[in-house]
Amino acid sequence: MEWRKCYLDMVLVPSGLLINIAYHAWLWYRVRTHPLTTLIGTYAKAQRFWVPAMMKDIDKRSILAVQTLRNMIMGSTLMATTSILLCAGLAAIISSTYSVKKPLIDTVYGAQGEFMLSLKYVTLLIIFLLSFFSLSLSITFLNKVNILVSVVEDPMPVTTPQYVSDVLEKGYVLSIVGNRIFYAALPLLLWIFGPVLVFLCSVTMVAVLYNLDFLDQCGNGKVFQCRNLDSA
Repeated sequence: MEWRKCYLDMVLVPSGLLINIAYHAWLWYRVRTHPLTTLIGTYAKAQRFWVPAMMKDIDKRSILAVQTLRNMIMGSTLMATTSILLCAGLAAIISSTYSVKKPLIDTVYGAQGEFMLSLKYVTLLIIFLLSFFSLSLSITFLNKVNILVSVVEDPMPVTTPQYVSDVLEKGYVLSIVGNRIFYAALPLLLWIFGPVLVFLCSVTMVAVLYNLDFLDQCGNGKVFQCRNLDSA
């Protein structure tokens, strides 16, 4: 009987995750091929121009550079703190015998046995740990950029604008990965109440992210112009 109750969990939860993974695979492809059609690609392109501009006139723009990097670090720190706090809460729930581990509503669709509940909490714990790991690495790279961007005179040609841009891009990519892993875990939080909400929330989140990630810069006869900019 318990196996039959797992049917919805086995179908809807992986389907929701596959929709999320397929969307981000397509988004990665668009960022690599046509970056200016996405917000992520446009921002990455802008960073390539921002770093040389800051390093060229760092005496006058040092405050602007520090404030910009500080805001990026604060954003990653906030998400990393939220992730580790959720991990601590989930670890406390898993290790306890409190009644919160039992189903909150008896009429919830899907399996609600001890094994399934443990699987739900462990899956959430692993995903939030991965998010925290990516965000903490992002903070590390952004802190390095905070120092490298202020280097004016370097006897060895190491801290070039190209090198600093590469380090900044790594921090930016790790921040995006950590945030997207965190967003993927949000629908799974509803798995406690059943797999149906997980699937509906995943579809809704993909629709919302699509409207936020993609730009309409290449519309209205500007496809050729955007392709030339993408190849620059």
